[in-house]
Amino acid sequence: MISFGRRRRSAGQDRLVWHAAGLLLAYPDSGQGERLAVVGDILGHLPSAPREQLTLTHRFLRDSEEFAAAAQYVETFDLKRRSTLYLTYWTAGDTRNRGREILAIADAYRAAGVDPPKSESADHLTVVLEFAALVDPDTGAKLLSAHRVPLDMIRSSLTDVDSPYAPVLRAVCNTLPPASDNDMRRAQQLAASGPPAESVGLPLFTLTVPPRREGVT
Repeated sequence: MISFGRRRRSAGQDRLVWHAAGLLLAYPDSGQGERLAVVGDILGHLPSAPREQLTLTHRFLRDSEEFAAAAQYVETFDLKRRSTLYLTYWTAGDTRNRGREILAIADAYRAAGVDPPKSESADHLTVVLEFAALVDPDTGAKLLSAHRVPLDMIRSSLTDVDSPYAPVLRAVCNTLPPASDNDMRRAQQLAASGPPAESVGLPLFTLTVPPRREGVT
């Protein structure tokens, strides 16, 4: 059983946090209103700390025009490596190992009886959160915990720029075991040198600017 530090919440509450977080971190498209309505329902079932954190982002998105929210999302997550939501970029960077790490996550989905999504990479945080919340919370919690350092790096990057998405990452990190000394050392190394990279050969996966999303210039 996973230890959640000083306060132990129910697994059901963590699944609600993951579900809400995944919806709030989705690209603001035409389905945004429906997603925010679901999050609004979830907020009423959460303890005060995660409810207050997720409410900040929920309120920001609810009060934002779709075009403006979409443009800010692209600027925050698609154009900046320091806040990318592709978790294996933080652990494997632009190396051949990233392909193997993505495959391992996809295999975890298959072992739980579901196919990886075709519309998004298996290592995207929204995909991992949805899997943890709605499919297999035990395996999902392990995947999130295994990527504790990337999650902390994203949270730190968003906090540094006072992003309205930072509270979501704080809520997710608070569902996980406290960072170990080794985790902290790895985070310091990443902050100092960045993700791994290969100087020769062609990587299987690279972080590039995605195709322009509809309605975003």
